[in-house]
Amino acid sequence: MPKQKTHSGAKDRFRVTRNGKVLHKKMNKNHILEKKSSTRKRRLSGGGELDGGDAAQIKKLLSGR
Repeated sequence: MPKQKTHSGAKDRFRVTRNGKVLHKKMNKNHILEKKSSTRKRRLSGGGELDGGDAAQIKKLLSGR
C-alpha cells in the first residue's frame, strides 16, 4: 500500500506548534497591497489560532492520514 502524503496546500498555509495548536496567517495580505491602508495591512499582519473541529481537520491533512 502506498504512503499517505501530506496535503500540499495545508502544508503551506498552516503550522502546528509543539503544544499542538494550529496557527494560520490572515488572508488579504499577499498582493495588491498599494491600495490597502497601512492600518489595514498592520491589522492583517498578525496570525490566528484554529479551534476545535477546524484544528482537528487540519491536523489530519498535515499528518498524512
